[in-house]
Amino acid sequence: MNNSNNSSTILVAGATGYLGSEICRQLVSKNKMVKGLVRATSDSNKVARLKELGVEIVEGDLKNKASLENALHGVSAVISTVSSTLSRQEGDSIQTVDDEGQNNLVDAAINAGVSQFVYISFCELGECPLQTAKRKVEKHLAESGMNYTILQPTYFMEVWLSPVLGFDYPNAKATIFGEGKKKISWIAIKDVASFAVDSLDNPAAKNRKIELGGPEALSPLDVVNIFETTKGKKFELLFVPEEALKAQRDAAQDSLSASFSTLTLAVTHGSEIDMRSTLNDFPIRLTSVNDYAKS
Repeated sequence: MNNSNNSSTILVAGATGYLGSEICRQLVSKNKMVKGLVRATSDSNKVARLKELGVEIVEGDLKNKASLENALHGVSAVISTVSSTLSRQEGDSIQTVDDEGQNNLVDAAINAGVSQFVYISFCELGECPLQTAKRKVEKHLAESGMNYTILQPTYFMEVWLSPVLGFDYPNAKATIFGEGKKKISWIAIKDVASFAVDSLDNPAAKNRKIELGGPEALSPLDVVNIFETTKGKKFELLFVPEEALKAQRDAAQDSLSASFSTLTLAVTHGSEIDMRSTLNDFPIRLTSVNDYAKS
């Protein structure tokens, strides 16, 4: 993987993240030449795992335009999963990373002669700073002249159906936002990675914006039922009223808190994605919540 001048090298930005590392794994399994963009301050264990996969590591930071020039040398396609939401470091914010940083990467890719750019965004989940930043990047990318694909997944099951966000399945407890009755097309991280990887060689992905969801729409209460059946335990439920979530959003002191509160509130409204036509173009076997509960 050391031939950085290979004309079909793919740069994955956000390579140490959950989604970025899975994209790297899938690309390597397809014998693609892969560069992983990491920061000098990235988790050394995660960087070591990427190297073990066979990913060529390049250092760069979306906030530093000059650092991106070297990273993009010899690169034909970029897949960007970068966001300030999970792995924040000093100087990171929605404005500096999700807005300015992503736009820096698009500009650097144009200047480097990159022919294709796959950007992981998200579907309509409510007006907030994070969504505003993503739509700005989408517009810039669509006007860039590069062959682009914008993927807009709904809620990741591994994040939103995890103990971190109150779905504490190991202890049979779940926080339910609102009444828990609106359906969501929960999607698995590895499936989003598969769509990103397939977008590189699939003509149906060219210059398109594609909403992504899982194989079925399920309400949070439906999800609890699946986990109760799978784990053989009755769950203890804590309901957070919609009014409390609105109050939390309105009281948010910074753009990240405001965005997270908005996304949480959007859970109460549901997010259904019809995948039938997309699956005709991308024959991917989608992971169900049932699969996730059994894993």
